[in-house]
Amino acid sequence: MPPNLSLILPAYNEAGCIAKTVGEALEYFHSRRYAYEIIVAADGNDGTREIVAELGRKDPAIRAIGEPARRGKGRGIREAVQIASGAIIGFADADNKVPIDEYDKIATVLAEGFPIAIGSRALARTTILRSQPWYRRIGGRGFGIFMRTVTGLRGISDTQCGFKFFRHEVAKQLFALQKIDGYMYDVEILLLAQHLGYKVGEVPIRWRDDSDSRLELVRGNLRNIRDILGVRAQTCAAVRAAAESDRAPCHSVVETTRIRRKNIAHVGRL
Repeated sequence: MPPNLSLILPAYNEAGCIAKTVGEALEYFHSRRYAYEIIVAADGNDGTREIVAELGRKDPAIRAIGEPARRGKGRGIREAVQIASGAIIGFADADNKVPIDEYDKIATVLAEGFPIAIGSRALARTTILRSQPWYRRIGGRGFGIFMRTVTGLRGISDTQCGFKFFRHEVAKQLFALQKIDGYMYDVEILLLAQHLGYKVGEVPIRWRDDSDSRLELVRGNLRNIRDILGVRAQTCAAVRAAAESDRAPCHSVVETTRIRRKNIAHVGRL
């Protein structure tokens, strides 16, 4: 029997916290009696993969993938989704920015029929346990305006929260089309979902900033801008190619997008 849930933890040099994060996930899964698998997509050379491999010797539902070189969070998640087998496939930050028991809210939304459920730091009843520095908050608002203007993505209050879950077949479809290796994979996935007509339910979550100094503010943001500038055309091309492979006329994809775009919805009442 496949697991109820495949949890992907993308990581880059997270040896200091990965065992704690995996342990908290295991405690949660056991308390809910979930059949699970945990895939740690770990790039870097600080021993994160080795720590996870040791945990996997005691519990074969835990495994690690990745390489010593830093190849990108989007790529790590994409490769993990390819091998995930759970009825629900999702990912959370390896440093536990969102406590795993927030999945209770996600599970409720998925049970209501949403194919995608994501955490949001921007909804009413969201709890920010430790906020980002002021310059990151201002930069985030500016990024949101720029991103929505360029991509046309609408109806999502928080694209960048790293707590997203998908029904199995939806995850497989979206990540087979997804191409961005870096941080803008979130935007790409949600834009693909919008073009393919999938409903997205957002839930308010508890979240804390980890003050990660490894983020490359200048170089990283330039790469993000480049990815955003290309993502709209890339997404349209991917959706059209998928339609052609199914022998559906391209105009039907555009028609579906126009009809279903309004279905992107918030679920802020939890």
